[in-house]
Amino acid sequence: MNLARKLSETAHAFGAKPAVIFEGTPYTFGQVDREIERYAALLKRLGAQVGDRVAIQLPKRMEFVFLELAVLTVGGVALPLNPDYRPEELEYFLSDSGSSLFFTDNARFSRARDVLAKFSGLRSVVVDGEADGAFSLSAELEKVPRGYVREFPTEDDDVAIICYTSGTTGRSKGAMITHRNLVSNTMALHQSWQWSDGDVLLHALPLFHVHGLFVALHGGLNAGATIIMHEKFDPVSTWETIGEQRCTILMGVPTMYQRLMNAWEQMDKRPDLSSMRVFISGSAPLLETQFIRFEQHTGFRILERYGMTEAGMITSNPIEVEGRKAQSVGFPLPGVEIRVAKPDATDVAPGEVGEVLMRGENVFAGYWGMPEKTAESFVEGWFKSGDLGYQDANDKGRLYLVGRQKELIITGGYNVYPKEVENILEGHTAILEAAVIGLPDEDFGERVTAVVALKEATPAATPDELMAYCKERLVGYKCPKQLFIIDRLPRNQMGKLQKNQLVERFRQ
Repeated sequence: MNLARKLSETAHAFGAKPAVIFEGTPYTFGQVDREIERYAALLKRLGAQVGDRVAIQLPKRMEFVFLELAVLTVGGVALPLNPDYRPEELEYFLSDSGSSLFFTDNARFSRARDVLAKFSGLRSVVVDGEADGAFSLSAELEKVPRGYVREFPTEDDDVAIICYTSGTTGRSKGAMITHRNLVSNTMALHQSWQWSDGDVLLHALPLFHVHGLFVALHGGLNAGATIIMHEKFDPVSTWETIGEQRCTILMGVPTMYQRLMNAWEQMDKRPDLSSMRVFISGSAPLLETQFIRFEQHTGFRILERYGMTEAGMITSNPIEVEGRKAQSVGFPLPGVEIRVAKPDATDVAPGEVGEVLMRGENVFAGYWGMPEKTAESFVEGWFKSGDLGYQDANDKGRLYLVGRQKELIITGGYNVYPKEVENILEGHTAILEAAVIGLPDEDFGERVTAVVALKEATPAATPDELMAYCKERLVGYKCPKQLFIIDRLPRNQMGKLQKNQLVERFRQ
């Protein structure tokens, strides 16, 4: 089933009930559904066809909600983009996806004007006011004819969303997420987490990210729950909202829980948490110290789960409190199978570490325009996650993750591949070569750290200068939080960079 159709059916069932309360402004299910219909009519008026890619680069706001589901309604493919992407990054995503429509705001349109001018077939729409060279959302909505009837032309195995993931070579891959992926995962989480229309979800996550979009927004709308949506995460206001709005669910990343605990310890008057049903953590590993600290202070044991862009949510700790364990990501969701395998794809012995493989209706359709990468990512129908883990033979195969085969850094819940940052650094005239590593960080989980060697014949550069150079060319979370300059990077006799030596050297 088309996800937008399913959520529209839910909206009709709950009509006048509040669906989203965005920074104090309420929108009923009926209002949300009518806006999605109006935006869908707008897309058709702008010429959107089945399969067309529609890029959305917006800060967290209701227009994002309406647009994403409107794109799915008309059979298009939504392309949610980080609002902090720089024009150089945006250019790649628009080019690689072949997007025909681009929705953004005035500030981002102005910043990317030169890049957007390179795309002759791309039409831009600004959601706030007017801009030369772009359509105005409000003006175009006024021209939408009445009587538009939604047809939901795409079905289970059609691509609904392309989410870009970083690549180890620096080239991002577009994961093709189908309607079947979205609907099956939403239903599995509904069952596992016992969602109901009595739930009140506090939504403090970004909307462009799988966690905030698929798990939180889609999950809440599907359940008929009320979503209290904050534009940005603030630990104090999060605690206050839980108490004042009688929230039942909070989803966050480990960095958020770290900051929530810091704020909790500083608060004179702590909130009433008696309405809360479950605190959920994902997008990055939760430290055992964070797990214990949160339960000691609040009395709540965080539910940790495991997911990724290519497969949505894969495993989860049980909703029953006694079944949740620190450092474990639990058990496969309904309809999902996992294996832990050796490099030759045969299963490891119970309890041994190997690569986590998975299959099910949650697993994506492949990488956009990259059939070879898609083929490399599967073995006999099983998706190779690149994550290392083991299953506890004495606890019904409970899954624990221990690391990653590749060099992925997860900082504050966001994925950073070192090669992408290294490519930027090595574009600086003073840098001979660069290595980017992830070091343990209590706040972010891992902090992006760069180690560089400078060229001898060029003017020297300082760490601050080089980090500023990155900030001009990369979204903030990808930029190094620390940068060290050394004489040469360590390599073995075969010339392979020994990043493990850098990790040991700079860990402290």
